[in-house]
Amino acid sequence: MAEENEIKDAELNVAGGNYDKLVTLEALEHIRRRPGMYIGKLGDGSQSDDGIYVLFKEIMDNAIDEHAAGYGSVIEVEVSEGVVSIRDHGRGIPLDYVSKAATLMNTSGKFDTQNYKSSVGLNGVGLKATNALSECCYVQSVRDGMTSYASFECGKLVSESGIIPAESGAPNGTLIQFKPDNTIFVNYNYNDDFVERMIKNYTFLNTGLTIIYNGKKYHSRNGLSDLVNEYMTNDPLYPLIHFKDKDIEVVITHAAQYGEEFYSFVNGQHTTQGGTHQSAFREALSRTIKEFYNKGFEYADIRNGIVAAVSIKVVEPIFESQTKIRLGSTVMYKDGPTIYKFINDFMKKELDNFLHKEPHVAEVMLRKITESEKERKAMAGVTKIARERAKKVALHNRKLRDCRVHFNDNKGDKRAESMIFITEGDSASGSITKIRDVETQAVFSLRGKPLNSYGKKQKVVYENEEFNLLQAALNIEGGIDGLRYNKVIIATDADVDGMHIRLLMLTFLLQFFPELVKTGHVYILQTPLFRVRNKKEAKRKSRKSGVASQAGPETYYCYTEEERLAAIEKLGENAEITRFKGLGEISPDEFKGFIGPDMRLDRVTLRKEDSVKEMLEFYMGKNTMERQNFIIDNLVVEDDSEL
Repeated sequence: MAEENEIKDAELNVAGGNYDKLVTLEALEHIRRRPGMYIGKLGDGSQSDDGIYVLFKEIMDNAIDEHAAGYGSVIEVEVSEGVVSIRDHGRGIPLDYVSKAATLMNTSGKFDTQNYKSSVGLNGVGLKATNALSECCYVQSVRDGMTSYASFECGKLVSESGIIPAESGAPNGTLIQFKPDNTIFVNYNYNDDFVERMIKNYTFLNTGLTIIYNGKKYHSRNGLSDLVNEYMTNDPLYPLIHFKDKDIEVVITHAAQYGEEFYSFVNGQHTTQGGTHQSAFREALSRTIKEFYNKGFEYADIRNGIVAAVSIKVVEPIFESQTKIRLGSTVMYKDGPTIYKFINDFMKKELDNFLHKEPHVAEVMLRKITESEKERKAMAGVTKIARERAKKVALHNRKLRDCRVHFNDNKGDKRAESMIFITEGDSASGSITKIRDVETQAVFSLRGKPLNSYGKKQKVVYENEEFNLLQAALNIEGGIDGLRYNKVIIATDADVDGMHIRLLMLTFLLQFFPELVKTGHVYILQTPLFRVRNKKEAKRKSRKSGVASQAGPETYYCYTEEERLAAIEKLGENAEITRFKGLGEISPDEFKGFIGPDMRLDRVTLRKEDSVKEMLEFYMGKNTMERQNFIIDNLVVEDDSEL
């Protein structure tokens, strides 16, 4: 805290023209004091974009770059009790640069594009940030029978070996071991599912590479085809179309679903927010198919139900943030073609030739596009009226309390911080609205329970006022490229009705906008079930101040029964327990902590084995008796006397 105040004082003095308190920080110390500038958010590992995964990825990217440069086909990864170990079989860091590579900013072998022609890590920050933000870090390089290693604590060098003989038979390469600093990433824990997904993506994008993760081997023979097969949740209508050349790889198919599902990558980096390459790919794909059929198809009809992936290699890519989730580059390399022209020329040649050679695939694709066009035209009148209604409501601001930063603005990382809370009723939305961060947090208020949209056609999105206005608020009618908020958060009461509304909203999104879920934009807000506080302390403060006491040091907010019991044990007979049944029952002052930087969010995920169609049919279909029998058969009763 003292250090933070010193910095703030210095900033104020400089702003006022007083340079006496200027503070000069060493590079790694600056990373420790301002980690968000280098890795985005911090977090505890419960979200896939938390900082500990950025640290993991920075080291993995270095190992992947070695493989991509033609050195090493195996990477060994271990994650255990918060400690990460990554060993590649590349060329190894130059032995006299081991300490510098981990501490000196802008020290990297990747500035020379002859060594790394299509690298992600071009700014020389990755290993330094990982070292600075780890309580301990160990770096070792082996080159041609010699080795050098160094140990660090919180970015500071503790010991180093110098250049010495390596163990007999030790292969060339680099070993990095680190443990994120628990004072920065408080109570962090690596989620195995998140790490495994990252590992799989690395193998999908680097055929020939084997990654051994905690003893299990991951390998891909078919590249992006394996990736699409892994993540698509509906069966393809025709076999996957797969093209690959030196600097580009694409996979295309359609499925019996609504919306668009795109996965895009640059130099192996998963660009979850797209960018210039994804926009170019969508445009080129639509244009090529339209010209092939020589019909006046609209692009939205061509892309409805599409499942596709694109991966390109760009020399010195420019990303819009340090976390590299959106590409900003417009050219492939210096004095080279634009990304749009490169992708368009490739798609025009490959896809057009394929459709001419494979008429059976072209026939199935045509049928899907025609069905989409027919359905769109059938609801043309409805959509026009719905759009006008949505505009009027937006003008009067009756449903949406918007924020200042939207997904498509040009304010850099603020785009990644934008979110919208979908709440039930005026009381809940009122509490959130009063204490939200108006810069990045918007609120959309539902009126009662939404319609069960299972089995309905897309027309219902426009005919139902709630769905129509929500679609307009999110700006996703033309696909999620226009999504105005990075996080779509369902915030309902912690009771049966709240759970029902949550299921109805998820059904709507899975039916008509599954790409929102698959690309990781949908979350569930976890709010406390109980407040347990010291009633003696609460009464004392209330008498002293004349008002009800606010949360103090002996107030515990409990999200589970286990947390409630633990809080009661701590407070003993002085425990006062409040059960929160609805968001509206929680005062705005208390609620502020639940939607702040440490809010608890559960990301909604979707896997192929989840069998979405069957799952929705069982839980949201008309088979009421089947569900009733399932509940009876699986009912757990702890006390027979209650029957």
